[in-house]
Amino acid sequence: MPTEPNSVTAPDVDLNAAPTAASADSKTPDLERTQEAIERPRNRSIEATLLTVLAVLYTLYAARVFLIPIIFALLLNFLLSPIIRLLGRARIKPPVGAAIVVLLLLASIGGAVYELSGPAQGWAAIAPQSFARAQVKLRKIIRPMQQVSKNVEQAASAVGGPEAANKSVVVQTAGPTLSSRLFGTTQRIVAGIVEVFILLYFLLAGGDLFLQKLIKVLPHFGDKVKAVEIARATEAAVSAYLTTTLFLNLMEGALVAGVFWMLGMPNVLLWGALVTCLEFVPYIGALTAVAVFTLAGLATFPDVAHALMIPGVFLAINLIQANFVTPMLLGHRLTLNPVAIFIGLAFFFWIWGVAGAFLAVPLLATFKIFCDHIVSLAAIGEFLGQRDENERRVTARVQMSADASA
Repeated sequence: MPTEPNSVTAPDVDLNAAPTAASADSKTPDLERTQEAIERPRNRSIEATLLTVLAVLYTLYAARVFLIPIIFALLLNFLLSPIIRLLGRARIKPPVGAAIVVLLLLASIGGAVYELSGPAQGWAAIAPQSFARAQVKLRKIIRPMQQVSKNVEQAASAVGGPEAANKSVVVQTAGPTLSSRLFGTTQRIVAGIVEVFILLYFLLAGGDLFLQKLIKVLPHFGDKVKAVEIARATEAAVSAYLTTTLFLNLMEGALVAGVFWMLGMPNVLLWGALVTCLEFVPYIGALTAVAVFTLAGLATFPDVAHALMIPGVFLAINLIQANFVTPMLLGHRLTLNPVAIFIGLAFFFWIWGVAGAFLAVPLLATFKIFCDHIVSLAAIGEFLGQRDENERRVTARVQMSADASA
């Protein structure tokens, strides 16, 4: 059959023939462009994540005056909500119950401050003379270390030559006076306390307002039930943790006050209250208490051995409470591991100062409890928690299997 003039005959192509070098080179740019197209969104995602983290850190630091009272009020709300429910069973409406609880809390704090202000002022008045006596006793103890330090300084100045001995003149400009700093700090503290208690009242009086709003906006009934279960379980666990921690700190303060009274230490209520407050800051609080009790003991007792019994007794009580009593009462589920506590303490102290140090552990514990009740966040909660005997046995078994296979 003749071929039409306008038709085009395709050339014969050998499908089994190997690709030529030109075709391979043409595929290489396409492959590179594909890899770049895949990696570009990944790099943008990493950059966006880093920028988000930096933005969150800056926001936490810049808004600390606004956030710290809110977080204190939320934690107190977790602590006091069971009392509001108990009053509700007695047919006391939440606004009235919240007013009663907040007024009682204010009266308790005000009474404690009034009772402790006298001993605190007394110690502040005699502090220069007391610390001078303590310094004399400490000098006898640390004199060998001072001699070693003096020898090192002399050796360093001898190596440095005459130029090292020349002292530079530092010009200091006059800054704010101590009274103005204290007045400004007192104003900020009072304003923050007022904000905490006002917000606490509205949170307690509102009851389950935000939970009801959440139930209303969720579309599916199963999601509503799950939200209520998570909210109730988280609130109960956080309330139990805060209540147990407060109880333990109060008991430790009372025990320290009783032992100090038997040892002849004056103003034991002041020292017990100090222990209760400092125990909310792990590690740093205990170290601060040891330093304060060492100075107070040396300033009170003429005998150095008797004086050093004061910090020694506190340290023994603190170690027993931290290593035995707290894990026994809180259990594995509510106990944080030391690494998480230290990192959280350093982070919140860096961001929010002293207030952040007091809030670090309650915030970490609240976050861990929340993660434990969310399936997608359970791994984070597990890393924050303390390990138990079952984990040790499993880890030992895995290590033995790995060593055997190696």
